[in-house]
Amino acid sequence: MTSSKPGRSRWSGRLAEVRTSAVGSRLPASAVEVAALAALLLAAVGDSRLWALPPAVLAFGLLAWTWRGPVAVGTSVVARVLLLATAYLLGAVHGGLDPALAVGVAVAGLAVLGEPLLASAFEAVYPVAANLPGIGARLGRGPDTRRVALVNGAAVLVALVCAFTGVVGWIALAVAVVALGLTMFTGLQGLKLVRARRNGEAKLLKALTAYEPVFLVHWNAPAGTAYQLAMWLPYLERLNRKFFVLVRNQTNFHEVVGLTKAPVVMRMGLNQLDEVIAPSLRAAFYVNTATVNNHVVRYTNLKHIQLNHGDSDKVPSHNPVFRLYDKNFVAGQAAIDRFAANGVSMPAEMFTIVGRPQVENVAIATGPIASIANPRVLYAPTWAGFYADSNYSSLLVGYDIIKALVARGCSVVFRPHPYSQRSAALARECDRIRTLLAEDRRTNGRPHVFGAEAEVAMTVADCFNASDAMVSDVSSVVADYLYSEKPFAMVAVSTPASRFPEEFPLARAAYVIDAHGGRLEGLDTALDDLLGSDPLAGARRDLKKYYLGDIPSDRYAQRFLDEASRYL
Repeated sequence: MTSSKPGRSRWSGRLAEVRTSAVGSRLPASAVEVAALAALLLAAVGDSRLWALPPAVLAFGLLAWTWRGPVAVGTSVVARVLLLATAYLLGAVHGGLDPALAVGVAVAGLAVLGEPLLASAFEAVYPVAANLPGIGARLGRGPDTRRVALVNGAAVLVALVCAFTGVVGWIALAVAVVALGLTMFTGLQGLKLVRARRNGEAKLLKALTAYEPVFLVHWNAPAGTAYQLAMWLPYLERLNRKFFVLVRNQTNFHEVVGLTKAPVVMRMGLNQLDEVIAPSLRAAFYVNTATVNNHVVRYTNLKHIQLNHGDSDKVPSHNPVFRLYDKNFVAGQAAIDRFAANGVSMPAEMFTIVGRPQVENVAIATGPIASIANPRVLYAPTWAGFYADSNYSSLLVGYDIIKALVARGCSVVFRPHPYSQRSAALARECDRIRTLLAEDRRTNGRPHVFGAEAEVAMTVADCFNASDAMVSDVSSVVADYLYSEKPFAMVAVSTPASRFPEEFPLARAAYVIDAHGGRLEGLDTALDDLLGSDPLAGARRDLKKYYLGDIPSDRYAQRFLDEASRYL
């Protein structure tokens, strides 16, 4: 793969757009402070109140702009203090100082200056455990500190208005008193929550020891990736052993609490982990290769087992970091061979083939697709990845793929990777596809499935079972779909179609659509085979055992349960 080809440079440009954050640009705090300082200086030296009006309006406008998203308490403190000083000077220099305004400015200043202390207190408020006997109720999320910043901001604004208009200053004083009162009340709530958190931490090891867990599941991941853990929880629960989920941040904590009734424990720092290694623990399971996994792997009294959250030919699937674990539970022999094929040497004893228990309820094809008059095709594209070498997403050409399927009379199930919404460009393409499907459903009555119905109400297995064929990318979804023995196509994005099966062996059972360079080629030929004669049906059956294990279908998930139990 080279970047010298013209087509590749166009694709790189589109990829750069994909990687642009959807969050708008943020104004630096210094811009607000400069405007506020200008207002203060003009209030001091100007011949009229109006001199300070433009920079004061600009400063407050910039402050409101920076707060257009989530408001964080303790931000823009310097700018707000400068604006309060401006209000004081306007009263002192121009027409006599109203005592009520002066006191109001001082009280509002105390409220604003108290915000950093408040922010520090609430940084120390975080949950310790949920569903764990002996700890009590888990800490709530606490009061909304954003309202403190908003009320304090209102106090600054009212003080400025009173100073510029000469209105009686008691209005500013009244608002400032409310602001300070809210700041102090919220601070007291924070201190109570900190005390409750410390009490919970003091009891944690004793509570876990009494609970007697046999294993833990360690999970740390960005928000919105709970599917990594959710796919394994039902099978870990079927082990019928006591366990808890160990997470490392508040976002993951709240996500997991909604997924399981098992205890959930949060420990953020490396130095906090000794408190959770109960004497009864025998093993630790992992569902991704997060860097902080090594914080737990250092406990040599545990057996460390990597489950991963899917099997595919992607670069991350043969990362040398898998050497870190005592055992890597893999779906089939393909996962083992993938390491050696990519120059990553790992002893055979580090692997155990357990299949993919998540596909146990995937229905197997009952007949050739050519016998289906109007087949339903699942389009399940992946996302752009964190790095250039793991970008396999076909979404930038997905609209044309869907349009071709609709033109052939197919109905479509559209389920993009949840991370697609993290990219403005990919999110736009998802919206275009949904609009196309909605319009066709309205016009022609085809039963397309998309949006919340496909992405929330239905599981991945449900989408598999609702389809007769699939179009996807280099993704674990493809290996899972292989279990159904239904035909599928793969879109070659990172590598030309001519080299695609060599780099991604699963493509030997796929009809390859070339999108390398950002331009679709071979789409009609691939769809003809996918929906017609299906010449790769035999190859799929052969690769199914290679990728998903040679395991009887009536005991498919039991293989994982048996192997996991050996270490408990």
